[in-house]
Amino acid sequence: MITDDTLPAGGDTGGGAAPPPGGPVSDHRPGRLRRLFGPAALFLLPALLFLAVFLAYPAVYSVVRSLFDGSGDRFVGLDNYQRMFTDQRTFTAIRNTGIWVLVAPALVTGLGLILAVLTERIRWATAFRILLFMPMAISLFASGIIFRLVYDESPERGLVNAAVVTVHDVFAAPSEYPGARPQEGLAADPTLGGYTTTSAHSPGDVVTLPLVGIRPGMLPEQAAAADLPEAEPDVLQGVVWLDSALGGEPGVIDEGENGMPRVTVRALSGTEVVATVTTGDDGRFVLPDLAPGEYTLHLAEENFTEPFNGLTWLGSGLITPVIISAWVWIMTGFAITFIAAGLAAIPRDALEAARVDGATEWQVFRKVTIPLLGPLLLVVFVTLVINVLKIFDLVFVIAPGSVQADASVIALQMWQVSFGAGGNQGLGSALVVLLLILVLPIMYFNIRRFRKERS
Repeated sequence: MITDDTLPAGGDTGGGAAPPPGGPVSDHRPGRLRRLFGPAALFLLPALLFLAVFLAYPAVYSVVRSLFDGSGDRFVGLDNYQRMFTDQRTFTAIRNTGIWVLVAPALVTGLGLILAVLTERIRWATAFRILLFMPMAISLFASGIIFRLVYDESPERGLVNAAVVTVHDVFAAPSEYPGARPQEGLAADPTLGGYTTTSAHSPGDVVTLPLVGIRPGMLPEQAAAADLPEAEPDVLQGVVWLDSALGGEPGVIDEGENGMPRVTVRALSGTEVVATVTTGDDGRFVLPDLAPGEYTLHLAEENFTEPFNGLTWLGSGLITPVIISAWVWIMTGFAITFIAAGLAAIPRDALEAARVDGATEWQVFRKVTIPLLGPLLLVVFVTLVINVLKIFDLVFVIAPGSVQADASVIALQMWQVSFGAGGNQGLGSALVVLLLILVLPIMYFNIRRFRKERS
């Protein structure tokens, strides 16, 4: 039972203390806020100062600086932005950046997804993923140097061209004597290519065809000493040799001069080929069974064509795909790592339920795995897009100076415009602002998605 003695002073039955005379007591809110947020502000202050000095100030300064000329003395308004979109080199950089954004992130995300799914089914999946992730441990600068060598035009140094040349030579054998040319008695044939004798010959003649332009060491191993055949009636014959003896008489077979094996020689009647033979180890050839008449001799063009040395990967036409391929090699490991973690988190009962319902592995992958990985794939893709917009090192290192303008991207163009010869920091700042404008929507989308997931 509640009595008057148990009631609080003042007759308040609501359970609260009666306010003292003179009004309510202050709850000391400023002191409470100080106690709650004081330590947090103390710890956050260094980070906030760092962001203000190295992020906020440079961003504001770049926007202001973009409104002035190259020297920074004269206000030019939006002239730098207008020039940015009318300058051909800058326009090329913007176009290449667009190609990077459209191609590279999608390619890496797709490859990462495929390889992550495949590596789930092999025994040494972890080791395989580590190997694919290892390129991420190499700096972009070092990776650029590696790929500059990989795509070198010379097959002796460039791995890609060495492979291309090897495959090509399997189907089309290289020329035996690239660069060889006639000493005398032969002239270039504009119709058939190769070289044709300047005078006609008849059966019974012996024709000497000396060649120069190559080193003796380039002759095939089976090359034997050149030998002039003896004339025979009704047979047109001759010898093709390397006329290279020092101090020897031009057009005459000197001691130590070797014949040129496997040279294709044709007998022409007008422009019609009537007989074809190949020289022996000593360079001799014989054209029997020719009808009486006069013939010119033709050395086929395939005897002298330069060898196939691969493609000019670092030329203006292929430089951007080459650099993108290098970036894909580096970043695929990043995508695999994240996607593999997402695959491990997928409930196995969902996959098994789909298989029990009769779904094929392709249907399970397309209708179950990919939808469940959708948010993660989006994270990987957006992260790669932001990375691509800032690409600089690979383009700067891989692209030779002669084609750097063709491979340029916004970040590289900004650096070259700002700090190159005759640097224009006004135009460079405008490029920085453009890059910031391109990144901000992606960052906003990413932050909004994170907040949505948390809520």
